[in-house]
Amino acid sequence: MRTIWIIWLSILCSTYSFAQCATENLAMKAGESLTYDLHFNWKFVWVKAGTAHMKTTSTTYNSKPALRTFLQTKGSKRADFFFTMRDTLVAIMSEDLVPYYFRKGAEEGKRYTLDEIKFSYPNGASHIKQSRYRRGKEPVFSEHTDSRCIYDMLSLLARARSFDVSHLEVGQKLIFPMATGTEVENQTLIYRGKENFKADNGTVYRCLVFSLVEYKGDKKKEKEVITFYVTDDANHLPVRLDMFLNFGSAKAFLTHVSGNRHPLTSIVKKK
Repeated sequence: MRTIWIIWLSILCSTYSFAQCATENLAMKAGESLTYDLHFNWKFVWVKAGTAHMKTTSTTYNSKPALRTFLQTKGSKRADFFFTMRDTLVAIMSEDLVPYYFRKGAEEGKRYTLDEIKFSYPNGASHIKQSRYRRGKEPVFSEHTDSRCIYDMLSLLARARSFDVSHLEVGQKLIFPMATGTEVENQTLIYRGKENFKADNGTVYRCLVFSLVEYKGDKKKEKEVITFYVTDDANHLPVRLDMFLNFGSAKAFLTHVSGNRHPLTSIVKKK
């Protein structure tokens, strides 16, 4: 489920290193809770295949106030007949969104993978230690240092939600380094513009649309990985995700939200 949640440390060493990644948190707060329905395309038929739940709470990390984001996806019994899916992601970040720690456990089919990432910031650089454990295989360990801030899936999502989108132009690209469990890869987001989206419950949201793309071969050919719709208000809540997977396509639709920081002024029409 890595590509699905794209549309999703140790204590800091100095004030300068903290400022390198720190950004004002404008969109989310502790207590926010989001629930999604997952739909997969099975042989040209769309079926509900599970649910996802994401919640942000207050915590402490190395005696410092922090935010903890928990995301769990779970396939339905019907979907389990074809493909078992159980993903659990946890990210801890500072109150101004500096990544501290990330953990992902993923059961997908017969494969189980556990990724763990620890972040530190020596001498103003962003340094990570990664480990990956996979059932039946030797563990993989890696380290990476970058002058830019390195993100995990959930801290990148949190950072993206606090974008100032007023200056973005349609087609503009935003590039961020993201840890994947074994490597660090540049992730490219493309701003597609605004579009209204009608949810399953009949509510219509005014949305900002972004695409996550990959570049293959000569780096000129784009492969759409996920298109996601976020509310065009101060929350920037993800309300819809269209995912293009190796084994087909999937969609996620927001079904419930509570604890949002700002009013949902992006609602164009209620049921």
